Amino acid sequence: MTDSTPRRVRVRAPELTGKGGWLNTGDKQYRLADLRGRIVVLDFWTFCCINCLHVLDELRELEEKHADTVVVIGVHSPKFVHEAEHAAVADAVERYGVAHPVLDDPELATWKQYAVRAWPTLVVIDPEGYVVAQHAGEGHVHAIERLVTELEAEHAAKGTLRRGDGPYVAPEPQPTTLRFPGKALLLPSGNFLVSDTTRHQLVELAADGESVVRRIGSGARGFTDGPAGAAAFSEPQGLALLDEGAVVIADTVNHALRRLDVASGEVTTLAGTGRQWWRGSPTSGPAREIDLSSPWDVALFGGRVWIAMAGVHQLWAYDPATRTVAVTAGTTNEGLVDGPGAEAWFAQPSGLAATADRLWVADSETSALRWVDLDGNVHTAVGTGLFDFGHRDGAADQALLQHPLGVTALPDGSVAVSDTYNHALRRFDPATGEVTTLATDLREPSDAVPAGEDIVVVESARHRLTRLRLPEAAVKVASVAHRTQRAATEVAPGRLELDVIFQAPAGQKLDTRYGPSTRLLVSATPPELLRAGEGAGTDLSRGLELDPAVGEGVLHVSATAASCDDDESAEYPACHVHQQDWGVPVRLTERGADRLPLVLAGMDDQTP
Repeated sequence: MTDSTPRRVRVRAPELTGKGGWLNTGDKQYRLADLRGRIVVLDFWTFCCINCLHVLDELRELEEKHADTVVVIGVHSPKFVHEAEHAAVADAVERYGVAHPVLDDPELATWKQYAVRAWPTLVVIDPEGYVVAQHAGEGHVHAIERLVTELEAEHAAKGTLRRGDGPYVAPEPQPTTLRFPGKALLLPSGNFLVSDTTRHQLVELAADGESVVRRIGSGARGFTDGPAGAAAFSEPQGLALLDEGAVVIADTVNHALRRLDVASGEVTTLAGTGRQWWRGSPTSGPAREIDLSSPWDVALFGGRVWIAMAGVHQLWAYDPATRTVAVTAGTTNEGLVDGPGAEAWFAQPSGLAATADRLWVADSETSALRWVDLDGNVHTAVGTGLFDFGHRDGAADQALLQHPLGVTALPDGSVAVSDTYNHALRRFDPATGEVTTLATDLREPSDAVPAGEDIVVVESARHRLTRLRLPEAAVKVASVAHRTQRAATEVAPGRLELDVIFQAPAGQKLDTRYGPSTRLLVSATPPELLRAGEGAGTDLSRGLELDPAVGEGVLHVSATAASCDDDESAEYPACHVHQQDWGVPVRLTERGADRLPLVLAGMDDQTP
């Protein structure tokens, strides 16, 4: 369903409620009435979600430009069990530099009141307390900024706009050596190099893992090459030795690969433009001319630097010889599908480790351990998909992880998995196919580095490196299995009308210069759920046929729409891509709905 005619549907905004209370407000609790007169943007997010982290970055300019009229409220709505812990939400708010109030909603109460179906979702509330827009996915802030400008003028004229300082209260800075470190690397000198992610620096620590040798980077968020004191990063993560004297860095929020000369401390850029990759952008070519998307880790494998491109659910590679980058595996669809690299699906790959014949991958959103062989084929060792996770040891086909961010090759041929949301270090042995637990009581471990007979773990939420002796016997833990907290949507068996709602923002029109401006891709888990309606097409509405014999499953829906400024006088009008992937758990019941609306941008006029 598409419509380029701008219109403003107003729905009274439900109250903001969350059992976890408020963060970044100086302990003050807020209601919507307290924000009357301000334009409120609700950001429904969860801290595991890379798309949500992209939106946090997109919102920074809007928040700064309209600081006296706009209040952004993060509504934290968890997917994983760990994300329902209040302390974990507080950590994430600091970790990712969230500079606005956050409502902790562990039971998804506000999510349900606003009928949200996807992370991230942005909802705009006008100064009189009415919902005037909803957007799912990334790339919408330009449209929201235009709407904000219109609302400012409209409500200033009506006398209903209230300017002033917002409710944000910054937390007190903490005097720790590291702050939410991401990854670590053992240098040839025996020292450790650590990505001090929240402080936008690299830190070299002595062999004891504690004493600071030097800091690399100014500490201010930025994208600047130069000597150690002047260079700037933005939430750096993965590290890998490029050669004896150089380290390659996944500079995540800069969407770039950087190079550190270990001896001099000089930082240069190897790949990326500083802009985020969008669908339709080139996927190969000269490394400094190609956009990347949230590279989270790097590893040297087969003579190339492989990149865990978390932002687009793919693996890419940088070739140092030709200084080019290219996609090596993944379709950009989010999920768990094995096979040839060009057909495989990943879900936010966040950790890499190379051996002679395998590249191991921590695929965080599927809570999976994957691997790539020398021919480029993708395999799964542990994990089943987006919605099953937990802490269970045993045979790999039954074992469970919870959002692992790191993987480490061990000297005996096995691998250690930094099982982040289980606060554990796990081990998978390819020889036996067994998963065991090496250590528990860690706090959000995100990486680990072998060091002699020890293993040094990046305990991210304890802001330190922790040295453990590699045990001969694994720790025994009680098995726990979980499914995602999202409630299933009840739909009727048989015919189901899928409607992706997209209304081009005011002042824009659908971009049809190069063919259809919209794309819809539908699949299901299990595949038998869909009798008809799967595959790709250009219409954002589609009739699906659901098999009554399959009681429940997940509909995977990916939608893209392109719009351009509607200005006849502009030779090169600004164009924008709106995109979102939904994984909608469904349960078939005779009382269920026969229509499934998913809002990409705009309002669903058929909502009661």
